[in-house]
Amino acid sequence: MSGVAAEIAFDRATKRYPGRAEPAVRELTLTVPAGEICCLVGPSGAGKTTAMKMVNRLIDITEGDIRIGGESVRSLDVTSLRRGIGYVIQQVGLFPHMSVADNVATVPRLLGWPKARTRERVDELLDLVELPAEDYRGRYPSQLSGGERQRVGLARALAADPPVMLMDEPFGALDPITRARLQHELLRIQHEVHKTVVFVTHDIDEAILLGDRIAILREGGVLAQYDTPEALLERPADEFVARFLGTDRGLKLLALRRLDELELEPLDGAVAPTAAGSTTLRDALSTMITAGSRSLVVLDSAGEPRGVVTMDSLTGPVA
Repeated sequence: MSGVAAEIAFDRATKRYPGRAEPAVRELTLTVPAGEICCLVGPSGAGKTTAMKMVNRLIDITEGDIRIGGESVRSLDVTSLRRGIGYVIQQVGLFPHMSVADNVATVPRLLGWPKARTRERVDELLDLVELPAEDYRGRYPSQLSGGERQRVGLARALAADPPVMLMDEPFGALDPITRARLQHELLRIQHEVHKTVVFVTHDIDEAILLGDRIAILREGGVLAQYDTPEALLERPADEFVARFLGTDRGLKLLALRRLDELELEPLDGAVAPTAAGSTTLRDALSTMITAGSRSLVVLDSAGEPRGVVTMDSLTGPVA
């Protein structure tokens, strides 16, 4: 498989286990467009990780199919398939006896890349995940923080330029501050590399932040709804989906829009708290409430006032 992002199509993909009455994943049908992040969410027992592992055949499909770029994963040599897919897990799984550079180089080395090309790729990726190669390539996993190890894991998954990446709760074991930082780092990196990503998480807020599309699964691996974050929040398919999204659905919707997207009111000498145009409407509303103000001055990228947004303009459309 080439490094160009590839569409992933689940076609009634089903996984049954011997001795179990119900399948772990039942007739899952959805398409992840090339270059997008699809988040799989749902309660325990919904088959999120099973569905993801069916893509690289760590778990074999019982019925139906999954195609990557139009090619059935069931028709591919399993070793070649897995080497062509990046895989990032919660516990990272770095080799403790190997340096950071050697960990990142694992798949290129298996593929027989020349040493010079491998070294260049390792340095490029360490810089991409903001672990400067000159400082980090010779370190060992025991010398890294949890967040740094996860960045190395991401670099390793990208090393052979795979068209598809699978991420299984990669930030779940990190503290909230590190987790938030890496979530935004993933979005930055994805903006540069444009991979097709299947991302498993139990956290609906993480899915809304990261996902171009979200698949909500019920217990038993049944697809409840598959849509963009905006569409899910505005039009949940049923009560199960609405409950899973949470009672603060309106606030989650505000988190998807930024002040830059609004038509602002004139300044007119307004004295109010300020916020950058990149601020989400949810954070802008929080700033106003904390400051006891019903308005906010929006700043441009140079820090100059652009206009004013009011609490009524934020809450009006949602109400």
